[in-house]
Amino acid sequence: MGKGSSYRGKAGPCQPQVDPLAALRGPDDPPWDVYLTGTVFLDIVFTGLDSAPVRGTESWARGMGSSPGGVANMATALARLGLKTSLAAAFGDDHYGEYCWDALAHGEGIDLGPSRTVPGWHSPVTVSMAYEGERTMVSHGHEPPPEEPAPDCPPGARAAIASLTPGVRAPWIAQAASKGTRIFADVGWDDTGAWDLAALPDLAHCEAFLPNAEEAMRYTGASCPRAAAHALTDHVPLAVVTLGAEGAYAVDRRTGESAEVPAIAVEALDPTGAGDVFVAGFVTSTLAGWPLADRLAFAGLTAALSVQEFGGSLSAPGWSEIGAWWRRVQSVDGQDPAALRRYAFLAGLVPESDARPWPLRRAVPTIGFRSA
Repeated sequence: MGKGSSYRGKAGPCQPQVDPLAALRGPDDPPWDVYLTGTVFLDIVFTGLDSAPVRGTESWARGMGSSPGGVANMATALARLGLKTSLAAAFGDDHYGEYCWDALAHGEGIDLGPSRTVPGWHSPVTVSMAYEGERTMVSHGHEPPPEEPAPDCPPGARAAIASLTPGVRAPWIAQAASKGTRIFADVGWDDTGAWDLAALPDLAHCEAFLPNAEEAMRYTGASCPRAAAHALTDHVPLAVVTLGAEGAYAVDRRTGESAEVPAIAVEALDPTGAGDVFVAGFVTSTLAGWPLADRLAFAGLTAALSVQEFGGSLSAPGWSEIGAWWRRVQSVDGQDPAALRRYAFLAGLVPESDARPWPLRRAVPTIGFRSA
């Protein structure tokens, strides 16, 4: 465990039902499938609001959930898809931090060896309000003090996921890439307004870049997201642009291949973390060596399933949920045969029944309840 950390509880890590990389594993593999680093938040999510809160009034939500958030969203999604996941993060020296550590290490089986508990530092918190298919968030937190000495980082992994920040170079990215780790990157909103790809120096070390449509168009100056994806391949081998309700579009410069897959229409309870789940699904299927269109379809499916549950990290689907969806859509009369063929790659991969050896944790209204 991390420095100064502790765990109280008896629950062991869950075991995914499917290992998507089983056919590729060998004795010389790196210890982890995916490494990632970032900030873990405690997310408190309100859902069932009829509208945005109005100044000077009190709004009541019909639903509420609490769960680890921030980088925990992606780490949990990867682990639930069967990848050996290692996370480097700072955890608060408080009940929130203890809860998040417990949920990730002992609930999801995520390796927190590179992580640490910071004495006297409180956990960052985000309150998210979901309404009309959108969300509004309020966050609070402080930068953790720097760790001395710097940890041996990153550990060996097939892949790493990096969140790029304009104007900031993260030395671990180049270090990991030099060891053969495949780097997948996303990016946040550029508060500087420059939208200059030269301000993302670590993009040169990345195999894939996964911005949303608005980010892709601003960075490239393209008038449409598909043109933006093609323009991005001048800077990174694989560009994946998410198109919101329209799905996603991807271009692979190395093969000349492009693919577009429409989104799956679902009733969204809470969109928190859906983008992270999309990235996790795409990374998982890429490491498994699937065709580009199948990777987009799988990533979109995992994201669609996640928005039907509360919270970010604990809304991520496992293979039971993916299998249940696949069986259900095949049983509905009048399904478009072409749409079913789009997901036919799931046949023979997902579990044959809904039975699972472990229950998925979901976001709950409060934290601190102990099972007997």
